[in-house]
Amino acid sequence: MTLTSDTNTSAHALLGIFAGNGIDRVFLVPGESYLGVLDALRDFPDIDVLTCRHEGGASFMACADGRLTGRPGVVMVSRGPGAANAAIGVHAAQQDGVPMILLIGQVPRKDLRKEAFQEIDYQKMFGSIAKWVHEVAAPEDLAWAALKALRVATSGTPGPVVLVVPEDVQQSPAPRPDWVAEPASPTQPAPAALERMRALLAAASRPLIIAGGAFNAPGGREALRRLAERYGIPVAVSFRQHDIFPNTHALYAGDLDLATQAAQVEAFDSSDLILALGTRLGDITTQGYTFPAYPRPSQTLVHCHADAGVVNQHFTADVGIVADPVATAQALGELPAAGNGAARGDWAASLRAIRERAAAWPSPSADDGVPFVSVVRSLAEQAPADVMVCLDAGTFAAPVYRHFPFVYPQRLMASQSGAMGYGTPAAIASQLRRPRSKVVCLAGDGGFMMTGNEMMAAAERGLPILFIVSNNNCYGSIRLHQVRTYPGRYVGTDLASPDFTMIARAFGMQAEHVTRPDQVTAAVARGLASTVPYFLEVKTSLAAILPAGVDARAGIDLLGRGGPAPVHSR
Repeated sequence: MTLTSDTNTSAHALLGIFAGNGIDRVFLVPGESYLGVLDALRDFPDIDVLTCRHEGGASFMACADGRLTGRPGVVMVSRGPGAANAAIGVHAAQQDGVPMILLIGQVPRKDLRKEAFQEIDYQKMFGSIAKWVHEVAAPEDLAWAALKALRVATSGTPGPVVLVVPEDVQQSPAPRPDWVAEPASPTQPAPAALERMRALLAAASRPLIIAGGAFNAPGGREALRRLAERYGIPVAVSFRQHDIFPNTHALYAGDLDLATQAAQVEAFDSSDLILALGTRLGDITTQGYTFPAYPRPSQTLVHCHADAGVVNQHFTADVGIVADPVATAQALGELPAAGNGAARGDWAASLRAIRERAAAWPSPSADDGVPFVSVVRSLAEQAPADVMVCLDAGTFAAPVYRHFPFVYPQRLMASQSGAMGYGTPAAIASQLRRPRSKVVCLAGDGGFMMTGNEMMAAAERGLPILFIVSNNNCYGSIRLHQVRTYPGRYVGTDLASPDFTMIARAFGMQAEHVTRPDQVTAAVARGLASTVPYFLEVKTSLAAILPAGVDARAGIDLLGRGGPAPVHSR
């Protein structure tokens, strides 16, 4: 049946629900199994369609977009191979706790569960990482399934939803409702819980806030800062949430990450009260479930999260609060402050001193290339106040996490899943969503080769992203593991890389190759000033990221020691 553009089909009902609930962009790789939805998109000009080169890149873009807007990022892919390629973004959305909807075209209903061409049972495939997986059985069900997908993706701990639509469900006549999923009112903390927190704060000399990603919400950063300042409480941010509290603030105590220094963790552990607000207290934030002590912390623990499944999941809290962390911080911040101000001042100053020592910029030198920390330092010194730093995974990113002083509206866009390939798609999504901000993508040679093709969108749309690729011809993070665990036995981590600047020029970008430290500052300045896409390939040092005395290429430990090193894995 041939349908005219004004036909109200089930696909129109689906997209009408999306559009009516604020979805204004979708990321996709086209496929024959959802041609009906693609056709209907022609009738929704207010939904921007970004055509991607790989489903993994498209799903990473949707993940980043969901983080920035608080609405589900939407990615559309074809069945089988398309869905399999998109799985990496679903996992990232689950790990990051951001809302996302993956729409997958499916084989016709008559062929379901018959091992048809490219058929997959997506409940089995995504059931352990998606919040909800639903295969639509009838055209009239597509609208309510879309509405529920929006609600589930944004409720509790936000996360990914998978909506599976058989191809013969997409273009049947169906009603087009105008349903809107009104956001739930923030859950307020009980007055008794607030009074208990205030009493605990009054008695504490060394309180510590561990702040999580829930504060990446309207009013969240302001509420956290006001609470910290009112009670004089130092703030440590959870895994890769650096931008929720100003890193230059006297109460900023650092982050809990893959390479948090032992002195910082030891100091945090000497606290007498922990307010874990808006964090899931996962394995990295808790340093492998060692801080606080598992399962019963030695300190008094208050754990506040909007998701009842998170509170008391790993650690037994003295006060468990199932409520919106932002609302809780706001309410607590309005109560009269109490406590030992002098003792807290000394406590906060001691944590700040440890943080400043850890974050001090090093002055490395190397014979095999540019230490990438010098690139990060130059970026930090020159970056505008609204810069968005989009990070791929790898050891090149370690200086950003340790040294870059984020102050909002500066943003850190880095996936907690540790997936290589996130950087370039995240930069595309970020620049589209924040067109007036300066977006910088930092990637290693390994991660860039996974999704770097998505920078074609920057060339196509004239997005002024600064791409910086650290090229040390190595999967550096895994080499670091090998140095520590199997010294001198390096297999599979050497990389032969192309001329990245030639690739960038072939994409229509301005590009330059940085090979010496004295070229870094001017090159970064040119990239930041550019109003068109700009690309820097930096020939970086491998030796600079390995323990002192290790021959980076031959695998020989020249000093007879390997030694632990910070690990930032994929």
